[in-house]
Amino acid sequence: MIQLVDSHCHLDRLDHEKLGLDIDQVYAQARQLGVNHMLCVSINMEQWPNMMALVEKSEHVYASVGVHPTEQEGHDPSVDELIQLAAHPKVVAIGETGLDYFHCKDDLEWQRDRLRRHIAAAKATGKPLIVHSRDAQPDTLNILEEEGAATVGGVMHCFVDDWESAQRAIALNFYISFSGIVTFKSATELKEVAQKVPLEWMLVETDSPYLTPMPHRGKSNQPGYTRHVAEYIAELRGEPLERVAQVTTENFFRLFKHTVK
Repeated sequence: MIQLVDSHCHLDRLDHEKLGLDIDQVYAQARQLGVNHMLCVSINMEQWPNMMALVEKSEHVYASVGVHPTEQEGHDPSVDELIQLAAHPKVVAIGETGLDYFHCKDDLEWQRDRLRRHIAAAKATGKPLIVHSRDAQPDTLNILEEEGAATVGGVMHCFVDDWESAQRAIALNFYISFSGIVTFKSATELKEVAQKVPLEWMLVETDSPYLTPMPHRGKSNQPGYTRHVAEYIAELRGEPLERVAQVTTENFFRLFKHTVK
């Protein structure tokens, strides 16, 4: 039986009306596809209590705490606040943090300062980082290097950059996570990266409800579709799905050490 982990999803943002499934049915469908564990990732502080209430109801769902780089209106937590919230036994990571120069323009020093605070919280708690980077990979990697993020490591979530960037991230103890984007016809360069990244440094994810992989593109995404990402990567690499599933699952539990299998 294939065992997979969705290393990055947003369960609190699933559109159950579009899916035609309630949360228990989402979990059941994921299990049928071999996805037995998932990490529900924080985007802002305002929604965090509701997200955690959902996470606490399932033994095999974990959480992170952090504020997405494009969130500008809500509460921006201090290092001490992040450390305090990360003490929750279900929280296994800090983030989603990072830099986004696609959605945000002008002076973005506030984004870079937020990333540095998240790195400080990760180092203080010993919990790895979940990093979002869009059109900002050089600055993202430079800050991770400058702030000593390699001591805790983490994951470059929904990776879409080049092989050189992947190599730099791996050198910083960051795993490379592939989402449904790798299945898109237009993602030629990303497919090449997925072939080159050592399997021991790879994770798979959905980022659901976003970025639905083929063959369901155009529909709302869900954690079970991690299976399609893993199948596609296995085909790209010419490796058995069983091996891709086994190693990426082992990688997840190695990185997120506070999880319980």
